[in-house]
Amino acid sequence: MQIFGDGRGNVVSLGERDCSVQRRNQKVIEETPAPGLSASTRQALADTAVRLARSLNYLSAGTVEYVLDADSGAFYFLEVNTRLQVEHGVTELVFGVDLVEWMIRAAAPGFDLPAQASLQAHGHAMQLRVYAEDPAKNFQPSSGVLTAVTFADGLRVDTWVERGVTVSPFYDPLLAKLLVKRDDRAASIAALADGLALSRIDGIETNLAYLASILAYPTFQEGRQITQMLAGMPYRARTVDILEGGIQSTVQDHPGRLGLWAVGVPPSGPMDAYAHRYANHLLGNDTAAATVEMTLQGASMRFNCATTIALAGADMQAVVSGIDGKRSLANWQAHTIAAGETLRCASIAGAGLRAYLAFAGGIDVPAYLGSRATFTLGNFGGHGGRALRSGDVLKLHTATPPAVASATAGGAVPSYSHAWDIAVHYGPHGAPDFFTDEDITMFFGTDWQVHFNSSRTGVRLIGPKPRWARTDGGEAGLHPSNIHDNAYAIGSIDFTGDMPVILGPDGPSLGGFVCPAVIVSADLWKIGQLKPGDTVRFIRVTEERAAAMRVRLEAVFAAGPADAAGDPSTAEPSDIEASDAGPSTPRATPHGDAAPAVIGEGAYRNETRVVYRRAGDDYLLVEFGDLVLDINLRFRVHALMQAIEQAQLKGVIDLTPGIRSLQLHFDHRQLPATRLVALIDELMSKLPSVDDIVVPSRIVHLPLAWNDAQTRLAIQKYQTTVRPDAPWCPSNIEFIQRINGLASVQEVYDVVFNASYMVLGLGDVYLGAPVATPIDPRHRLVTTKYNPARTWTPENAVGIGGAYLCVYGMEGPGGYQFVGRTVQMWNRYRQTDSFRDSKPWLLRFFDQIRFYEVSEEQLLEHRRDFPLGRFDIRIEETTFSLADYNRFLAEQGDAIAAFKERQQNAFDAERERWIASGQADFAADEAAAGAGEEAELPAGSAFLSAVVPGSVWKILAAPGAQVAEGDTIAIFESMKMEIPLLATAPGELVEWLVSEGMPVNGGQRIAIIKQSAFNEA
Repeated sequence: MQIFGDGRGNVVSLGERDCSVQRRNQKVIEETPAPGLSASTRQALADTAVRLARSLNYLSAGTVEYVLDADSGAFYFLEVNTRLQVEHGVTELVFGVDLVEWMIRAAAPGFDLPAQASLQAHGHAMQLRVYAEDPAKNFQPSSGVLTAVTFADGLRVDTWVERGVTVSPFYDPLLAKLLVKRDDRAASIAALADGLALSRIDGIETNLAYLASILAYPTFQEGRQITQMLAGMPYRARTVDILEGGIQSTVQDHPGRLGLWAVGVPPSGPMDAYAHRYANHLLGNDTAAATVEMTLQGASMRFNCATTIALAGADMQAVVSGIDGKRSLANWQAHTIAAGETLRCASIAGAGLRAYLAFAGGIDVPAYLGSRATFTLGNFGGHGGRALRSGDVLKLHTATPPAVASATAGGAVPSYSHAWDIAVHYGPHGAPDFFTDEDITMFFGTDWQVHFNSSRTGVRLIGPKPRWARTDGGEAGLHPSNIHDNAYAIGSIDFTGDMPVILGPDGPSLGGFVCPAVIVSADLWKIGQLKPGDTVRFIRVTEERAAAMRVRLEAVFAAGPADAAGDPSTAEPSDIEASDAGPSTPRATPHGDAAPAVIGEGAYRNETRVVYRRAGDDYLLVEFGDLVLDINLRFRVHALMQAIEQAQLKGVIDLTPGIRSLQLHFDHRQLPATRLVALIDELMSKLPSVDDIVVPSRIVHLPLAWNDAQTRLAIQKYQTTVRPDAPWCPSNIEFIQRINGLASVQEVYDVVFNASYMVLGLGDVYLGAPVATPIDPRHRLVTTKYNPARTWTPENAVGIGGAYLCVYGMEGPGGYQFVGRTVQMWNRYRQTDSFRDSKPWLLRFFDQIRFYEVSEEQLLEHRRDFPLGRFDIRIEETTFSLADYNRFLAEQGDAIAAFKERQQNAFDAERERWIASGQADFAADEAAAGAGEEAELPAGSAFLSAVVPGSVWKILAAPGAQVAEGDTIAIFESMKMEIPLLATAPGELVEWLVSEGMPVNGGQRIAIIKQSAFNEA
């Protein structure tokens, strides 16, 4: 019974609350009025509670608790809670009062209680307690970051949580109270059930689904609940428990995130979209249903409900265990799973690298920026924004329809190999502008080997070096592979220095490297199955052949005739048969070998040359002017981008501006490339002059910790695992000084802190990361980029590459020369005074960045507070006039020319030093075949072998050390992941057969352990 006293002997009662629905003596549901309570019992309870409080001159709110005998109706005093209780809200709803306000007023003189007769209850109120716990695991506590928090309209929600909050394990598990008031109890139950269906909390486990089960339980609906009701209520969660996460197992959906390439958000999604879609198709799921993508070694999981699953992709030797024993699951098929059974996926048997596990109805995870795909580098999407790990719980949707789709044709199952032919379009960058004719012949005639340091961001390839058609990239960088940043297409093969990399679905949207070819859409799935050591040959195909391949692939998933996906009549006659479906093998043809990289030219108002470069079958790169850094060209790009956006061309997916280019991502099935070029030409002819354009421009002041410890660590790691003698190591800043002809490191410092950097592009290295250049050309420090690129860069490192500065939006690979580190460019979950307009990215096109120095300690504080809104940066609203800027360039022309001459002389001298020292022809070391095989094995000892190919990042146990089974004794770097090397038995580490920084093959002998069992014998 809720009571309230004024401390002077006056006490009122405000009705009873039923709190019988409990688990482990913890309240779960409270309601008022209590169901099944007679009027006489209700009055007797109130009278008893008021008499007790009056006898004590009770002051403030309180609750008198009773135990009621459900059979006899007798009640017994239990205790008095001399405080406001969690469930006070239901009382407030039915009586129309605010008990907290009463408590505050009662603490001051002059408070008068209302008369008991004036306190009349109306309707029925009910409250659900939402806890951070897993009902399927005996209400085990759950903690972590909340990736989504949504409550339905129409509920009263008392809560402290929001998206981005971390629920710690140190406090009470109560997250929220959901309350409703309706005319009667049945209506309240219905309203709460509807509200639960539209509410969700993700990132941790909660009892939301369990609460829905209680509301639907007949005993509760009839109002016959007792304190032991939940102990006997059946509950089966529609969830899957992850027992082992495997290697990089993530939740992915198709097609991933689209329309955000311009701000550096990759699509993510399945790396092998064909296997993902096939698994969903077997279950009758929508193609967008989320699956689990498993890499190299699969996950293990226990099913808490019966369901149907399907496996596709590489064979991970899946086995299901249950009360009836074990059974193997065939790949590329659907299978029924019983509640309580366990699925274990092992390492891959045969070719391929990734497998896909689909569930009937799909995985229930929240969408982030329009997709459920996991982007682990950005820590968002999927389950908690990361790879799956032990203890995770996946929620499953209810299958609609539950029936399994009819089996697809056998030809639809692709054949995997260790030697892959992949169809590409030549371009966007080719001969003679960037490569020689011999380079292009070499590129298409080489069986490239897949490097162990490959991942979802990109697949690195090992092979011969190009000769290059030019000596350097000018202002874009010292290496001839460097160009002014432009947008990449997914499936681009870009040369980062002399090493080609296939850009994956988690790759960066902007970059400053040339791309001689792009994989066509029908063959993109193959990059997901490329295993280290496999070989790849790129096959040039015509536009018609690429379209025919796509038609054939889409026919597998088409509900009707395949001609809806394209027109097979345009294909070469031998390329497609009407009955064919599934992936097809690319074939070299004379027509394909002759297809050009440049598919057209135009002009911007007859003054600026425009080149249309092919980038696969779904991307087009429009380039403006000469290969120079000119802000005037960026404004022309901006004008065209605005015109295309206003035209709303059907088939255009997104637009991504570069420094002197604009990339269009389009669907060739709706808008063929030739038609798109014609439309752009038409728009270009109508564009006004940009000479007098003025754009909004903000001055954004960012703190910078100069030459901080994290960037120095990244340099050290690069020296250890990639290139020990790189000219830019051990100090990037000294290298910047030398290559720009500056007198001291202090001059580098002065330029960086005096410059105003204009943001010309976003997403250069992910998530709103700016590619910016100083407005004053005399502040443009020119450097080369790392060759090969780094595999790790700390989040928000500030670097210079070519004539550009960038702030790395997140951890990942990179190539810019470090100068320090700043605050976050991206805020995953919160809007603050700095992160505005419902955008998680900080900067906008044409912003001007200005740095001011802070200590590392200050920066760490700022980085902690900045995403929370406890620290904000200064942002000044202004404009930028192109006419005023051009006048400035003219006035300072002589001084700018003198600066550039000195800079070019230093640049040339650095290149000559490289040639003289042999560093101009650097080639990364690879693991030697048979390394370690000649080592002798002492008696009672065993070899320890590498489980994957990679390089040795750290050795943690010295020779002579005693190790236990499972101890981490070294760390490998492979596929851009740090993989621990575990001791397989207890004993003494006798000898290392490798050293730090050394590349190793999978299965290579790397250490000798003298086993304890032999010692004891």
